[in-house]
Amino acid sequence: MGTYKSKLEQGFVITAEIAPPKGADVSVPLGIAEKLAARVAAVNVTDNQRAMLHMSPLAFSHLLLGVGAEPILQVCCRDRNRLALQSDLLGAWALGISNICVMTGDYPTLGDNPQAKPVFDLDASQLIGAARQLSRGVALNGKPIKDHGEFFIGAVFNPFYDPMDLELLKAERKIDSGAQFFQTQPFFDKASVDQFLGRVRNLSAKFLVGVTPLKSERMIEFLNNNVLTTPIPEGVARRITTAADPEKEGLKMAAELVNSIRDKVDGVHLMPVGQLEALPTMLDMIDDGNKR
Repeated sequence: MGTYKSKLEQGFVITAEIAPPKGADVSVPLGIAEKLAARVAAVNVTDNQRAMLHMSPLAFSHLLLGVGAEPILQVCCRDRNRLALQSDLLGAWALGISNICVMTGDYPTLGDNPQAKPVFDLDASQLIGAARQLSRGVALNGKPIKDHGEFFIGAVFNPFYDPMDLELLKAERKIDSGAQFFQTQPFFDKASVDQFLGRVRNLSAKFLVGVTPLKSERMIEFLNNNVLTTPIPEGVARRITTAADPEKEGLKMAAELVNSIRDKVDGVHLMPVGQLEALPTMLDMIDDGNKR
């Protein structure tokens, strides 16, 4: 079991998200991961996010270990049946990868291969249960597994889902199935985080609040129209659209948000959304703000 689990159990952590490349050249994302390795508790590796073709997250997660970064392997239900999913989980353990984050996955018609056939043999809760069962040495077919590992199992949470009661019920089901931590969709203001924390305080899992730095009016429009279920607050958007340097202002705002909530949350999950190379700068800003 890696150190991410122990760090999360001890206190506040920061994780960051990196997408594998859309090709075989890993130099840029791997170089960023190496810079982050000593500064974040773990690095999420996305699984064909937004149903867009990328390198295998399992392969890229293994490469992260080589530069000293602890991976969290994202595993979605969209592309593989239960046989392939269990096979990948066993392979992950053999490669030294014990952290996973399970999600349903975006429908293929939303991505760059709309003709792809969706699988969804298991839903997220069932896949979480499968990972827990493998950790106990039993496959989904009930047969024993030799030399099995123990996974630290995560899931995702949409804090802006309507109705919220349904999202909370889904989270409870995931926890019952074996989820130990959650990473949320991005927040952009402290008030929304405070409201969210009031809704999940009775759930027996760790919650890492998602944070995404904004960089332009165009990005705000894209997120509002394609990703988020609740629009970015007007005051937040205004700071970006009126800033002399919107990208720098977005990093500053994200760092301010992290430091305003770090004493209240289990951790934060940084999702750069097209600003991968800005992650080290964002961490610098977080560190500077925390020292004041």
